[in-house]
Amino acid sequence: IIIMTPPNVRIIHSGHACNIEEERYTERVYTIREGETLELTCLVSGHPRPQIRWTKTAGSATDRFQDSSVFNETLRITRIQRHQGGRYYCKAENGLGTPAIKSIRVDVYYLDDPIVTVHQSIGEAKEQFYYERTVFLRCAANSNPPVRYSWRRGREFLSQGSDKGVEIYEPFFTQGETKILKLKNLRPQDYANYTCTASVRNVCGIPDKSVLFRLTNKTASPTIKLLVEDPIVANPGQTVVLVCIISGGEPTPTLTWVRNNEEVPKKSNLNSETLTIPAISTEDAGVYSCVASNNVGNPAKKSTNIVVRALKKGRFWITPDPYHNDDNIQIGREVKISCQVEATPPEELMFSWLKNGRPLRSSERMVITQTDPDVAPGTTNLDIIDLKFTDFGTYTCVASLKNGGIPEISIDVNISSTTVPPNLTVPQEKSPLLSQEGDTVELQCLVSGKPKPIILWSRADKEVPMPDGNMQTESYDGVLRIVNVSREMAGTYRCQTSQYNGFNVKPREAIMELIVLYPPAVEPVYTEIRQGLGRPFSLSCRVLRAHPSKVLDYEWKLGTRLLTVGQLHTRDETEYHVRALNREGYGAYTCDIKNEAGAGRCTFLVTGKAYAPEFYYDTYSALWQNKPRVYGFKLQWTQMNPNAVDRIMAYRLGIKQTGHQRWWEQEIPIEDNIQKGELLTYNLTELIKPEAYQVRLRPITRFGEGDSTERIIRYTGKFHCGFEEDTICMFIQDKTEEFDWTRHSAATRDTKYTPNTGPSSDRTGSKQGFYMYIETSRPRLEGDKARLLTPSFSIAPKNPYGNVATNPTYCFSFYYHMYGKHIGTLNVYLRQKSQTGQDTSVWTLSGNQGDRWRQARININPTSSFQMVLEGIRGSGIEGDIAVDDVTIEEGECRDPPPSSNIRSLASPAAVHIWQLWLTLLLVLVGLRR
Repeated sequence: IIIMTPPNVRIIHSGHACNIEEERYTERVYTIREGETLELTCLVSGHPRPQIRWTKTAGSATDRFQDSSVFNETLRITRIQRHQGGRYYCKAENGLGTPAIKSIRVDVYYLDDPIVTVHQSIGEAKEQFYYERTVFLRCAANSNPPVRYSWRRGREFLSQGSDKGVEIYEPFFTQGETKILKLKNLRPQDYANYTCTASVRNVCGIPDKSVLFRLTNKTASPTIKLLVEDPIVANPGQTVVLVCIISGGEPTPTLTWVRNNEEVPKKSNLNSETLTIPAISTEDAGVYSCVASNNVGNPAKKSTNIVVRALKKGRFWITPDPYHNDDNIQIGREVKISCQVEATPPEELMFSWLKNGRPLRSSERMVITQTDPDVAPGTTNLDIIDLKFTDFGTYTCVASLKNGGIPEISIDVNISSTTVPPNLTVPQEKSPLLSQEGDTVELQCLVSGKPKPIILWSRADKEVPMPDGNMQTESYDGVLRIVNVSREMAGTYRCQTSQYNGFNVKPREAIMELIVLYPPAVEPVYTEIRQGLGRPFSLSCRVLRAHPSKVLDYEWKLGTRLLTVGQLHTRDETEYHVRALNREGYGAYTCDIKNEAGAGRCTFLVTGKAYAPEFYYDTYSALWQNKPRVYGFKLQWTQMNPNAVDRIMAYRLGIKQTGHQRWWEQEIPIEDNIQKGELLTYNLTELIKPEAYQVRLRPITRFGEGDSTERIIRYTGKFHCGFEEDTICMFIQDKTEEFDWTRHSAATRDTKYTPNTGPSSDRTGSKQGFYMYIETSRPRLEGDKARLLTPSFSIAPKNPYGNVATNPTYCFSFYYHMYGKHIGTLNVYLRQKSQTGQDTSVWTLSGNQGDRWRQARININPTSSFQMVLEGIRGSGIEGDIAVDDVTIEEGECRDPPPSSNIRSLASPAAVHIWQLWLTLLLVLVGLRR
């Protein structure tokens, strides 16, 4: 038997679902209550065993839950939240055909507590609601599905038209989101307790939720007073206290604090109406707001701006006479010194100037200006008109804040005959600069001139960021230091003078080249090659990138043995050929491709190990045996790529009880060559009930043992088939009858199907699920039969001492659907190996049973290996389709058999004997009464 089947997948649910619906045959909707456990299982078939992956999408954006996909059959989310609703996909693939994908939409139901807000028809200037005011009570609650609202006044339910002074409506622009209760021209009886009840009609067991609001003649929106100045100016380190007092509002408002409409600093302390900010810093500055709310009218809000005083970033620049085309400072010409500081608050910023440590005042030749509309705020200028030798010296700009408390910033600028504009050069040995990946390099621009300005480094390609991620990097000594240089950092760099701390002239700049050498990057880095003796093969190593890359040397080795060397000139790959593999040819082959920066290596592991076998999981075979307390299992597998290596001579089978350490091993000999996809079988016996076993299987060739694979075998004592796979659980059709049963799904049902007969879904209600049915349309004739046979089952043990004991009992159950005015008959037979050619009828039913699935359960007592036969007989017309689903055979008697008033169950001979005894006893009792 050759078995290689593409994947097939089906999603089933467990956990706490409240409803499963089908939409238009294609969409499954799983409804769950927020906070419950979502559990979805992806049932997969196919061989080799498919790999499973769960993913989720929500709307148009993909959302991979838990930061990754889930790679197992069961997706479990405990305490599911509303944002976790959406469509979940199960994808199964095994390399055959296209991947199988099924999806289910998860709808999370919830109901939040409703909130009542109150407004009046005229402005909020009036604090209280007087007579002849119109009041609006608005009720709103977040929910899924949409909420329904109801109102009560006291114990009286309010509805539209029940009271002329009351109107209930939904605003057009918020349909379903809220329900408004309008009290027109407020009357004395309108002062009462109002209850809004939000309901989602108990879906998923979500109870209704209510909120009570007491409307009185004192009901008023909140008012507050903020007992602080605006703005508040504080020094760093001070403690700032904000006090907000509730001055009105009924019900009593609640207070909250925000900073810039976000949370206040975590170090803040809130005590009733007081907010304390200890050791305030510049990061704590911002607009602080006190907000009071009681759901009446609009919240009250008062704000103050906290300013934390600070001075930072002091800079200067020198501007030569702008009326002459010369960047140098010259006697008899004008020169301007500018000084800039960032100050908070800016209005407190003060500047003073010193010359050689002595205060300098503004004069006709020394003009001091505090503000300049042409430059940024916080700037002062000193214009020296008609420069003289006596003006040479050190000028100091001092920045301070009016009220003190903050250290001053002093900036010294030297004006002398040596004060000259900057010039940039690159040392000859620094460009181009060669380095290797991982080195630490220093790019250097030599700066001449006085004073030396700040140097700005950037990439020549302005769109490429610097190694630190910024577009520009400042340097005070002209050196750019790059740690752990990489190939991506190679390229052209620009150094440029800034106007800060230097001359305000056209920037000087220089260009330098950074070359990063790196060893060849090759592929494949590692690969494994399975090969049999005597066969030829080739190895290829390819260069992806390298620098330098003009001449590359290569070297092939097997282990430490040198095979061949050479150079790559125009080609980017090298190959090594083996004409016939011998035993010494197994091992690790390496190819090193080198340049002056290092080498890249391709590694090929050539081995004769066989690939791992692949267990066949779609095995439907009974676990019962004719021995006490033991069971057996039919182990089935195929061999992955059996022809890749030498012929597989045997398999080493290992088995142990789960949780134990000791393995039992034996060899399973293989006589012939194994074909790809060939199903291999071995019967495991003497397994102890109800223990589970770990099974390991390893192929053996003349090379030695190959890769192993493992699986778990569990005793179930139960066979179940829902007909979800094409193999239909190894059921077979009886070809001696007039026609066959058909595997079918409502999602793929032909549009020409016969109406008024047959199921519209499988037994679980899924339109995607499969079932078996008999199609009674033409050319079928009345009385035509179709027979479906289960796999063969061994029976449970007899008495171990050989005495004849009561035959073991099994429960055979299935779901049937018999709907249509022409329904014929559904029969069930027991076929035993010991009774060749003789089937025993154990259950029968005829006629229309309605458009629903029903379950039948039958106790059977076979004496030898057996099969069950499902026989469908066509009725008098085309509306007579009969379907079956979820067939089960289980050890032991049936539990809680369904009602069978309209079912004729044909009992076993032992049961008939008991019935005869009861009938005899009944006749005796009747005779005694006479």
